Amino acid sequence: MELRQLRYLLALAEECNFTRAAAREHIAQPALSQQVKRLEDELGVALVERTTRRAQMTEAGERLVRRARHIVAEVEAAHAEMQAVRGVSTGHVTIGAMHTMGPVDLSLLLAVFNERHPDVELTVCEQSSEEMAEMLRVDQLDLAFLSVTERIESHGLGLQQLVSEELVVILPTEHPLGSRRRLRMAELAGERFISFRTGARLRELLTGAGRQAGFDPVITLESNESQRIRRLVARGLGVAILPRSDAVGPGAEIAIARLTEPALTRDITLAWREERRHSPAAAELLELARVTFGRLERPTRVRHLTVS
Repeated sequence: MELRQLRYLLALAEECNFTRAAAREHIAQPALSQQVKRLEDELGVALVERTTRRAQMTEAGERLVRRARHIVAEVEAAHAEMQAVRGVSTGHVTIGAMHTMGPVDLSLLLAVFNERHPDVELTVCEQSSEEMAEMLRVDQLDLAFLSVTERIESHGLGLQQLVSEELVVILPTEHPLGSRRRLRMAELAGERFISFRTGARLRELLTGAGRQAGFDPVITLESNESQRIRRLVARGLGVAILPRSDAVGPGAEIAIARLTEPALTRDITLAWREERRHSPAAAELLELARVTFGRLERPTRVRHLTVS
């Protein structure tokens, strides 16, 4: 019984799919299947019920998964302790980031950390907030900058809100409503919207605000780049809702109006898996993020959300 086989079994138990489990473990799907089969042959019991769509643990598989979680956790804890003895000299830290970070300058954080620890490898992964929350839970990310959505099951995550930022309406400068300083969401009912893609917090806020105002926003163009959305609006292809920092910063010329009824804000929150024993490099980057961005908005707080 090898440690890598136990890792593969854990991934399979959580993903319930050989292809997704293999992608998570960064190996080919046939190789993962082969290792699980070898483990079954060695133990003399079936661990996985295989169908065309799902891979479900047998009773024996569930029992081994429970023990494997403890074994893998202990090995990771021992590795972290040895790294701590050695200090932050090498390592690899994976950071999750939203597509638009507003006043949170991630490049500054990474530059400062790299100057202090040039031999630590850094990887940035851009995903939706909900995807990053799940990636934190399965340790695919060490820390992430995300926005807390209604669908994020936040048990097990530590969360420190860094920023709460107003969302505004942006319109072409020649738009009939372009001279307005305030707009109610209901006044945009007939507009074509340019929005972030499904799964993004800003998309969720847009659709929720529209429904609160009595209509479903008609989204005709999608992009996860705020500057591209701004350029599309400037060209007259629609209107959009963006964080104020993206709307007033350098870029294509657009008209800006404060959104009312409802007024909207989005948060930028630093997140990590609370029970994880981070490597020295990840722990130091997490602390540096708290120190660097903790002054952006007062008071900051660490909070833990609960779900029913």
